[in-house]
Amino acid sequence: MNLGANEAIRQIRDFLVAADVLLIDFDGPICSVFSGFPAPIVAEQLREILEPNSRMLLPIEVQRTDDPFEIYKYASRLGEREAKFIESALRAHEVEAIETASPTPGAHKLISTWASQGKKVSIVSNNSAEAVESYIFKHGLEAHIALVSSRSSFDPDELKPNPTLVFNAVEKLGATHSNCIFIGDSSSDMLAGRAAGVRTIGYANKPGKDLTLVQAGAEIVCHSMLDVETAAQLGATE
Repeated sequence: MNLGANEAIRQIRDFLVAADVLLIDFDGPICSVFSGFPAPIVAEQLREILEPNSRMLLPIEVQRTDDPFEIYKYASRLGEREAKFIESALRAHEVEAIETASPTPGAHKLISTWASQGKKVSIVSNNSAEAVESYIFKHGLEAHIALVSSRSSFDPDELKPNPTLVFNAVEKLGATHSNCIFIGDSSSDMLAGRAAGVRTIGYANKPGKDLTLVQAGAEIVCHSMLDVETAAQLGATE
């Protein structure tokens, strides 16, 4: 969307005013989990756990990926033992990464602004519950977060784009799907939100993501969490 800043904020405000629950993905919209502990390093360490003698024994796509979750998904195809082992290692790396994770500008203020209106915020994330909760307490957000719906098992099939985590958040908060908005920065977020029947905002934090997010189900696209926070403030004063 090539809207001016004011028009974009107005559109987001109009989108938010009918919602009572804000569901927010973690890595991207709230913070950059691996900003201080780069994801490619984590991926390499997970590869070494899977195949300590020679990474060349791994499929080419697993050899080349910088995404730790792709290593995790591959491990799950090898068997339950491998899946549990790699998930445990990934969880430990995520918790470590939280110590240097960079907050996304506007995200913390959005959470507190939304909660101050008597509305609920839930984090819905493929990252481990331990990592998300560690971040929440590190940054003093616990009073504003009603629920964390995040990875708590070794089975990657339960993660987004599967809508299970979104369904869990809506159900546990006693909300209705029509009153929930899900903000995420990936196609898997949008697909999960659409499958769960909640409204969606795509956060295009990199050039070229707008179309990808819309194709995956985003009803509206923002380019800054600062704009969402400003829109939430404007909605609260009307």
